[in-house]
Amino acid sequence: MTGPGGRSAATRGTSSCGGAGFWQQRADVVVIGTGVAGLVAALAAVRAGRKVVVLSKIAETATFYAQGGIAVVLPDNDDSVAAHVADTLAAGGGLCDAEAVGSIIADGSAAVAELVAHGARFDESRPGRWSLTREGGHTRRRIIHAGGDATGAEVQRALNHAAAQLDIRHNHVAIRVCHDDEAVTGVLVHSAAGPGLLHAPSVILATGGLGHLYAATTNPEGSTGDGVALALQAGVPVSDIEFVQFHPTMLYTGPAGGRRPLITEALRGEGAVLLDRRGDAVTAGVHPLGDLAPRDVVAAAIDARLRATGDRCVYLDATGIDDVAARFPTVTAACRAAGIDPVRQPIPVVPGAHYSCGGVSTDVHGRTGLAGLFAAGEVARTGMHGANRLASNSLLEGLVVGGRAGRAAAEHAGQAGPVRAVPDAAPRLPMLDRTTLQHAMSRDASVVRDAAGLDRLTAVLAGAVRGPVTDRVTVENAALTLTARAVAAAAQTRTESRGCHHRGDHPDTHAAQAQSLTVRLDESGDPIVVAPLGVS
Repeated sequence: MTGPGGRSAATRGTSSCGGAGFWQQRADVVVIGTGVAGLVAALAAVRAGRKVVVLSKIAETATFYAQGGIAVVLPDNDDSVAAHVADTLAAGGGLCDAEAVGSIIADGSAAVAELVAHGARFDESRPGRWSLTREGGHTRRRIIHAGGDATGAEVQRALNHAAAQLDIRHNHVAIRVCHDDEAVTGVLVHSAAGPGLLHAPSVILATGGLGHLYAATTNPEGSTGDGVALALQAGVPVSDIEFVQFHPTMLYTGPAGGRRPLITEALRGEGAVLLDRRGDAVTAGVHPLGDLAPRDVVAAAIDARLRATGDRCVYLDATGIDDVAARFPTVTAACRAAGIDPVRQPIPVVPGAHYSCGGVSTDVHGRTGLAGLFAAGEVARTGMHGANRLASNSLLEGLVVGGRAGRAAAEHAGQAGPVRAVPDAAPRLPMLDRTTLQHAMSRDASVVRDAAGLDRLTAVLAGAVRGPVTDRVTVENAALTLTARAVAAAAQTRTESRGCHHRGDHPDTHAAQAQSLTVRLDESGDPIVVAPLGVS
């Protein structure tokens, strides 16, 4: 068998990666991440007959914390793929890939059916019929959910059960994707046993998001932009990385940072209303859909109201919803833990860093520009989300593209045959103190940005000092630093407001900038925008 470029598979794939004194193993496919996209991909690759190793950095996943549900067009509902596509494109601010959107949505029902086959169970309005709700930006009720507002927990439970057959390596952190001039050859890993090298022709990035670029986020602690950094360092570009979605309603419990509970917008879908401290509606006159406008609109409206009033938060009043505690047990528990009873009290909320709409540039099968490297889930940019993600499209995309990426990776592994990565010294990468980085990003690259703030942010990030990347802490700090630099570079270049990217100094949207920006590393390892826009 010959590998890419016609060389023998026995000799093709020799690359430099790693360090002295490390363990080595072989696999056909390595999956990095154990959320919805990672586990679905791994299960698909195993079904295709490949030897799969799954790397799990931490037990928590963003999938587990997903509250709202899965947006899906069901065959027996008064909905259509065309309607779901139209809602997605409307939310995406002109940057969605319409063909990608249609392809992923059309496969949603089959992907959910496969999840059900793994044991997932969704709430029913009556026996045999799923209960549907509606969220911001959707014109139809098409959101299936589990446990009221615990959909992600149910999806994760079902996939964890199905994944019991998989070779999952816990507390394993990917340091670098190894490759030669043609294709992937493996992954350099840190584990409790020390550094190791997994030789593999296919690697799937399913590392989730980048919420911990910011001081407060709805994301679990492992969401540090690892996959974006791994791809960039492997020479693979990222796109739409400036579009970081801030969920309008993150529980406000004071100025402390870290992960904060999400207050699902399904509450607004059932009638909860956003009010300021004076009782005035926050989104009145802002958008025809009011509190159910797309997330970027609602988040920007809250940010504007807080700037105008000087208040620390606004309030989501769900007291008018019948049986709110029973219907939304996750939200109720989080509120009560903070001393708030949503049955009788409005919930204090602020926008919070939530979801990366962009990421590693892929097609709808998760393929990147580097043979053997795939990406799926939040880390990937398929063209599904454009400039702003439509609510509950994330689990949908993870299910559909995760399965496709697993099958494509398995196919590539069979074609490539065995590969070998040769060790060398551990990488030395720029790293900034995490608290300093998060403060700078929260101040200058949050819901609303401007040139002065982005220049100030870029200067702070330029102070990063190179150091060896050898363990989880240094991997994450290096990933956060590189990812922040990529976000800042793209945000500086996009001199307009579009989707969830709002520029205070450029509040209008410009037709000439209706194109995605691509960021990659130059020869010095610095992020550069390689698809510049012509309007300033």
